[in-house]
Amino acid sequence: MNTKESKVLACIDGSRYSTAVCDYSVWASQRINAPLKLLHNIEHHQIPGMVDLSGSIGLGSQEKLLDELTTLEQQRSKLLVQQGKIMLDAAKARAEQAGVKDIIAKQRHGSLTESLIELADEIRVLVLGIRGEGHENDDKQVGAHLETIIRSLHKPILVVNKAFSEPQRIMLAYDGSEAAEKALDMIAHRPLFKGLPCHVVYANPNPEKHTANCLPNAISKLEAAGVDVITAALEGKPEDAICAYQAEHQIDLIVMGAFGHTRIRELLLGSFTAKMLSATQKPLLLLR
Repeated sequence: MNTKESKVLACIDGSRYSTAVCDYSVWASQRINAPLKLLHNIEHHQIPGMVDLSGSIGLGSQEKLLDELTTLEQQRSKLLVQQGKIMLDAAKARAEQAGVKDIIAKQRHGSLTESLIELADEIRVLVLGIRGEGHENDDKQVGAHLETIIRSLHKPILVVNKAFSEPQRIMLAYDGSEAAEKALDMIAHRPLFKGLPCHVVYANPNPEKHTANCLPNAISKLEAAGVDVITAALEGKPEDAICAYQAEHQIDLIVMGAFGHTRIRELLLGSFTAKMLSATQKPLLLLR
């Protein structure tokens, strides 16, 4: 296999989302006929700074304690590597059982964001859980690295937050922005969602000032590509309206642009992307 060939890249860790990440990456790999790469990333923590205790517990005590901490950290690193290999082997076996043949299992060390940036040229679709192992039970929080990863990569990112269910209906949250146009183009022209009906929704928080004038553009592009389109103009807080529509119409996956506004505006008004990540109970495919 060409190591630079574009792949579906799945981030595997010890969280409860790892099985679903594996399953969604298998689904994506088979839909777009791309190889699958399973990545387990190990982030090493530095040994805590030492306090000078030599004056109170004897000369050399600080050096001895530092040596012991270093040994413990080395042992911990070995265990993390072994644990990661076990998780990768299990994920690879699961993917093979599902019929995927081109699979790479890889461990990397260091920052997850930096690892993904280095691998960006070979990513066709990135699949990862909404929270990592350290925060998996906090359903009101998204992963500590997730926003940074989304902002850093201009690749389709599928954020998984539930057990795998093969998508039958998708939704495009469309507002005419540049990122929304990329999401529209992906649905219209790429094979990941081929043959799936698409609900195109425009969420309007202020119907007196804004209208869904951008919807006809999305409709025409999708219909020209042969996509079965259902449209809706929603009112109210966008995240609430979209999630309510999603539940009512049994939407399996939302496609949308991500972080389209400036950081200052998002600081003042809040990020719609972050709100959707927290609010939705279904996977999100995000594009920038």
